[in-house]
Amino acid sequence: MDILSVVILGIVQGLTEFLPISSSGHLVICEHMLGLSYPGMSLEIWLHFGTLLSVLVYFRRRLLELAGSILPGAPKPETTANRKMLLALVVGTLPAVVIGLSFRSSFEAAFDSPRFASAMLVVTGIILLSTRLAGISGRYVTIPRGFWIGWAQAVAILPGISRSGSTISAALFLGIRPALAAEFSFLLAIPAIGGAFLLDIFSSGGIAFTPGEMGMLLVGTTTAFVFGVAAIYSLLKIIGRGKFFLFGFYCLVAGTVSLIFMS
Repeated sequence: MDILSVVILGIVQGLTEFLPISSSGHLVICEHMLGLSYPGMSLEIWLHFGTLLSVLVYFRRRLLELAGSILPGAPKPETTANRKMLLALVVGTLPAVVIGLSFRSSFEAAFDSPRFASAMLVVTGIILLSTRLAGISGRYVTIPRGFWIGWAQAVAILPGISRSGSTISAALFLGIRPALAAEFSFLLAIPAIGGAFLLDIFSSGGIAFTPGEMGMLLVGTTTAFVFGVAAIYSLLKIIGRGKFFLFGFYCLVAGTVSLIFMS
């Protein structure tokens, strides 16, 4: 693997992790087209780590607010709301943990199938377009709603199913206002991506790369971080304008063209 390929994959990961077009699906397809042979999810997880850093940096103030809500002190209205948000994030994380650990080997096999990722990209397109039917009522994130959004994230472990697309779509169908739906989706990504990264490290026996390999992975991680920040900013602007569903057309076309290309 050369450094240019790693940079390309870093750009793809950074842009597609938060834009609702499936980072995992794009990585699997791009690796196939570039002729890269990186088994399982190792490279993908390191690139996901770059986007994890981007959401931590972008939402650093919001994360400090949430963390501060569990510190001792007089309860305030905003403190209560932040605690409920934290509980919703914890509950929303559980489905992905259960499904991911129970079917890890099956998911790893799916990551080695570009045709499967392409087909699931078409499914993502249908999900995104269906959000035009969602009736937004300005609801807030509650623990039960966080749980159902968590199940949408669990399904998105499959390559080609967008994590941000499925979770934001689920939130919209639950009546949650778009800006809050996007924020919850981004915050929900932190334990999901962080947990997957640690699990991959431990299952592989630790970080065992040559200096050259580690250097390229750092380049990929940095690239994914920079483009991840740009993607978060862009999606928040787009969803605020009510244009979220338009990504569905892209997923339908990209998935269909990819299937034709590999047939």
